[in-house]
Amino acid sequence: MDIRKVGVIGAGQMGNGIAHVLAVAGYEVALTDVSADALEAARATIGRNLDRQVSKGALTEDDREAALGRISSTLDLADLGGSDLVIEAATEREDVKHAIFAELTPHLGPETILTSNTSSISITRLAARTDRPEKFMGFHFMNPVPVMQLVELIRGIATDEATFTACSGVVERLGKTASTSEDFPAFIVNRILIPMINEAIYTLYEGVGSVASIDTSMKLGANHPMGPLELADFIGLDTCLSIMNVLHDGLADTKYRPCPLLVKYVEAGWLGRKSQRGFYDYRGETPVPTR
Repeated sequence: MDIRKVGVIGAGQMGNGIAHVLAVAGYEVALTDVSADALEAARATIGRNLDRQVSKGALTEDDREAALGRISSTLDLADLGGSDLVIEAATEREDVKHAIFAELTPHLGPETILTSNTSSISITRLAARTDRPEKFMGFHFMNPVPVMQLVELIRGIATDEATFTACSGVVERLGKTASTSEDFPAFIVNRILIPMINEAIYTLYEGVGSVASIDTSMKLGANHPMGPLELADFIGLDTCLSIMNVLHDGLADTKYRPCPLLVKYVEAGWLGRKSQRGFYDYRGETPVPTR
């Protein structure tokens, strides 16, 4: 299938990054969100990130302007009806995703491929609630999208080969690398990464180490570029908790029980960088550990 127009649902951190890389690669992109402010903020973020690429010599000024010119924004989900491919990057809640697909699918052509950027939810289950399970699959970008090279491609039980081949071609055109995952809770990256973060939170909860000592230990002792608690703040503690719940519910194994301290932080609204407080307090010039 010749994919030229791509619809992106959700203008948040993931959605604006996906729109950015698609536009740079030459795709026409329609970005939608329920919030006009989110769409405006997304365009500003994309502009800044393109500026950064120009300053590093990765793009020319003409490339920047052309990419921005390929991105349109809309509050009306129906405006994505002419897309060849749709990538849903909304909130990591299954009920929200089902509602989006139910509203969108009546406006799509029969050949349009539907995908979800979900980081953990069953692709088979999402696909089964649409009118095109054979043209549905998982298209999971890593954060931050313009920087990270990996895309997880996840087939549902009904996904056909043509859909998988078309999505693989998009990943290749973006200059990224695809890994193929089976449709099990949290797929590959988050199946390994988020339980590690959860264990780091348990290490804090049980008093084995402080925030600073845990992050320093993993950066200098395991050569991780970012400590697990700092990374949790970057991902969003609500997202970490959501993925742990998917693992716990989907695999019924107590080793995936979310740490009570993670639950408490989310209940407090301390979600990490996006709320200015998590395992670090970001309200000053320098992040300060909160425990």
